[in-house]
Amino acid sequence: MIHDDFLAHDAADPLRTMRARFALPDGLVYLNGNSLGALPTATPERMQAVVTREWGEGLIRSWNSHDWIGAAKRVGAKIAPLIGARADEVLVADSTSVNLYKLLVAGLKAQGGRNVILSEPGNFPTDLYVAEGAAWSVGDAELRTVPADQIVAAIDERVAVVMLTHVHYKTGRMLDMAAITAAAQANGALVLWDLSHSVGGVPVDLNGCNADLAVGCGYKYLNGGPGAPAFLYVAGRHQAALQSPLSGWMGHAAPFAFDDDYRPAGDIGRFQCGTPSILGLAALESGVDVFGPVDFTALVAKSRALGDACIALVEARCEGLELVSPRAAGSRGSHVSFRHPSAYGIAQALIAEQVIVDFRAPDVIRLGFAPLYNSFGDLWRAVEVLAAIMAERRYDDPAYRVRNAVT
Repeated sequence: MIHDDFLAHDAADPLRTMRARFALPDGLVYLNGNSLGALPTATPERMQAVVTREWGEGLIRSWNSHDWIGAAKRVGAKIAPLIGARADEVLVADSTSVNLYKLLVAGLKAQGGRNVILSEPGNFPTDLYVAEGAAWSVGDAELRTVPADQIVAAIDERVAVVMLTHVHYKTGRMLDMAAITAAAQANGALVLWDLSHSVGGVPVDLNGCNADLAVGCGYKYLNGGPGAPAFLYVAGRHQAALQSPLSGWMGHAAPFAFDDDYRPAGDIGRFQCGTPSILGLAALESGVDVFGPVDFTALVAKSRALGDACIALVEARCEGLELVSPRAAGSRGSHVSFRHPSAYGIAQALIAEQVIVDFRAPDVIRLGFAPLYNSFGDLWRAVEVLAAIMAERRYDDPAYRVRNAVT
């Protein structure tokens, strides 16, 4: 592998023009789109229009004149093709954690007699925390965890909902959605997929897998900005039977009738709760719109090729790093992770050299690839810097051992 080979990959990349749609600083290698996506160049202008014209001039009239009231469903419909769903099965609302709670409680309540949420240890912590809270809220319910390869065997007559993350946040391992969904349903359980590290980076086909429920965040590969609203998916066949435990006015069948009694909307809208964040929705919509002209087959192919090249290059040039991600591209998401006892210091040394990666406790470095704007040249530069850091043990610098509040 030589530098010219990587440049040739970039020259032949069908997505190479997409980088210009993002505001990335010159000289910066950004391999952290799996945590926070880059700023689309269209977003500041869109936000300015919403703030100055729609809010500043239109004021409250914009709920109608600019369809603020329809934004949650409209943006959800734009996300739907990225996850293999129908437009009327996806809604943007609240945060991933809140949506997870809503769907877990709804699933538990609908599965009379079943009272277990089944997941895996090491799942993204908030998913486990929320599951504990959902079980507590319902009462006679519990969270049970078993290793991922034992999930199917553990689905018994008490399991109401199987809650799993499609692409593991730390290792990048991707689960077989179709097989697990089919096995769970055959045993009477619903499956709730967390797509936060999947959507916009790897193929997702919820309807093709006959999926039940899903959630996902808007600020990673969807480039919706820090704290962007999240989305939820409820298969059309379940929408009339499942009811959100957060029965806020926006989930009412007629919010502006101002009835005293709650009557849930008859569609995906029943999973709304409070007034939607219009500024957050506008930024997310701008990020999702970037995918409009993208050939998703090309995007997935590039994601996998970047991951494969990363593994090969790091293993060829860097001593002491242990691969923790799957080697097979088809079993891996759009990030690659390595383990090292000084992982935090290595990440900080990389960031000091304008190569942005992230660290996950206790000892993992993640290199995330957003195919819309990351290049093979970015990867070459990142590994070049990483190799120097490892060879010179720069990570031993005491300055790189001081933990920031956000790691």
